[in-house]
Amino acid sequence: MKRLNCIVVFNKKKEKSLFCKRMKDPYKGLYNFVGGKVEAGESDLDAAYRELCEETGITADDIELYHLMDITYYYQDFILEIYCGMLKEEVQLIPEKNPLFWLDLEQDFCNPQIFAGDRNIGHIMTIAMMHPLEGGQTP
Repeated sequence: MKRLNCIVVFNKKKEKSLFCKRMKDPYKGLYNFVGGKVEAGESDLDAAYRELCEETGITADDIELYHLMDITYYYQDFILEIYCGMLKEEVQLIPEKNPLFWLDLEQDFCNPQIFAGDRNIGHIMTIAMMHPLEGGQTP
């Protein structure tokens, strides 16, 4: 079963979360988390840090990631690993392919006209906002 990851990134004050706007299908034009594939022989956490850095320029020095949850898609034959973290300091983002945006936490993350993931982003954000990240407060 292949493994993919998504990373929920909060700003330093945990009042906004980082999203990319998909430039291609699936979910073209919709907001999504950054993330990607876990390569053969790569640890799950190393893959999350690698994908985060490739897509945003955020490094392990900028953020500590926590393994939040996994979602197994048996029919599609993959496991989606969800990580979350809060920036230690504000950083300058370096987008790879998809433009990056900071969105406030008052969004309707379940709106399929705005967010990818068939409403899963709403559930993931609810759980991520409850996580007591290092140095941060839960909203």
